[in-house]
Amino acid sequence: MIFYTDEIIIPSAFTRKFTVIRNIIINNMMSDKKNGIAIVIGAAIAIAIGIAILVVTNNLKIGIGVAIVLGGSIVAIFKLKKHPKIKWTLISITSLLAICIVFGIWFLSLLPREEIQARNSAAEISTVHTIPYLMEDVIQQRGKILAVVTSSHTMGSSGKSTGYELTELARAYYVFKANGFEVDVASPLGGKPPVVIDDDDMGKFDFAFLKDSIAQYKTSHTIAMNDVVADNYEAVFFVGGKGAMFDFPDNKAIQSLVRNYYQSGKVVGAVCHGPAALVNVRLDNGRSLIENKKVSSFTNKEELLLIPDATSIFPFLLQDKLTAQGASFQEGTMYLEKISHDKNLVTGQNPWSTWLLAETMIKQMGYTPKYREITAEENAVKVLQVYESHGSEKAKALIKTMASGKNMPMAREFIAMHGVVAAMEVRIGRFFSLIGLVSYAKKVSQSRR
Repeated sequence: MIFYTDEIIIPSAFTRKFTVIRNIIINNMMSDKKNGIAIVIGAAIAIAIGIAILVVTNNLKIGIGVAIVLGGSIVAIFKLKKHPKIKWTLISITSLLAICIVFGIWFLSLLPREEIQARNSAAEISTVHTIPYLMEDVIQQRGKILAVVTSSHTMGSSGKSTGYELTELARAYYVFKANGFEVDVASPLGGKPPVVIDDDDMGKFDFAFLKDSIAQYKTSHTIAMNDVVADNYEAVFFVGGKGAMFDFPDNKAIQSLVRNYYQSGKVVGAVCHGPAALVNVRLDNGRSLIENKKVSSFTNKEELLLIPDATSIFPFLLQDKLTAQGASFQEGTMYLEKISHDKNLVTGQNPWSTWLLAETMIKQMGYTPKYREITAEENAVKVLQVYESHGSEKAKALIKTMASGKNMPMAREFIAMHGVVAAMEVRIGRFFSLIGLVSYAKKVSQSRR
C-alpha cells in the first residue's frame, strides 16, 4: 500500500510540476511572441514616420531621432501591461507626439521648398550688375539722401547684441539710388557700426549690398552725426535696429538735423525702431515734432512677442513713447507693411514697410518712383492684408489671380510664418485659417503647372 501510495503520489507531484513548468514555458513563448509583435509594429511605424520626415525635411538626423523615440515608446507600451497607469500615460504622450509629428509633416509639405531654394540661390549670387532695376533706365543724379544707423552694439546693460538692420538699409539704399539719389551713411559715433543680418529675410538686394564695394565702404566708414553737413542732403532716413532705441533719442545732432529738415520742408523718414530719432525733437515753437502727427513704428505687440522682457531692456517701448509725445499712432497688423505719411514726415512700422516707405519718400520729394518688380514676399504681404481687411475668400481670389499672372511670385512660406505667429499668440482659429490659405496657395500653384 505504501509503495502503491508512493507510486500514485510521486507521479501526481511530478505531473503538477510538469504542468507548472509547461505553463511557464508557454507563457514565456507567448510573451516573447507579443514582444516580437510589439517590436515589429513599433519598428514599422517608426520607420514609416522616419521616412516621411526625411522626405519632407531632408534631414536624416531628425528622421532617425523621431523614429527611435516613437518606436521605443510603442514597444514600451506593449511591455507595460502590469503597470496600467504608466502604460496609459505613455499612450497619451505618444499619441500626442504622433499627432504633432503628422501635423508637422503636413505643415512642412505645404511649403514650396524647391521655390524657396531657387529664390535663395538666385539671391545669393546677386550683385548690383545683375539687378535690372539698378542697371536699366538709369536716372540722372537728383541729389543726396542721408541714411542714419545706430552705433549701439548692445541693448543697454542687458548684454544682448544689436545693431542696425541690414535689410532696412539695403532696400532703402537701392530705392534711393535707382531714383537718382546718392546715399551717404552716418551714425552717432561714426566709423563702422554693428549690423544685424537675418539670414531668413535676405533677398537679392541685401546680398548685392554685401558685395557692393561702395556701399560697404560707406557702412564701414560712416560719418559721425556731429560732422554731417546738413545742407548737402535733400532728405534723411533713419534705419531701424534695436540699438536705435539707445543712441537716437538723446543725440543732439540728430535732434537738430531733424528739426531743421522738417521745418524747412525736407523729407524725414524712419522705419521700425528708426522713429526713436523723433521722440525728443522739439520745434522752434517748443512743441514736439510728432505732436498730432500720424506716426508708425515697431509696435508694443511686435516688441513684446519677440522680447517678453522688453520693458526691462529698453528705456521705453517706442509706441508708448511716441504716443506720450502726442503722436497719433497708426498701428497696423503685426509684421505686415504699414506706413504713415504726414506731409514731409514718413514713418514705417517694421522691416516689411521699408520698400513702400522709401518710395513714398521719393514721391514726397516730387518724383514718380521708378518701376520696381514686386518681390514674392511683398505679394504675400498683399495677400495677408486682403485677408485682414476682407477675409479668406477674397485672399484666395487674390492668390488665384497672382498664380495666373506673369512675374507675380508669392512666398506662401511668409503666410505660414504668420500662422506660426498666430499660434504663438494662442489664436488657434486664426492659425488654422492662415494655414488653410497656405494649403490653397499650394493647390493653386500645382494646378498651374
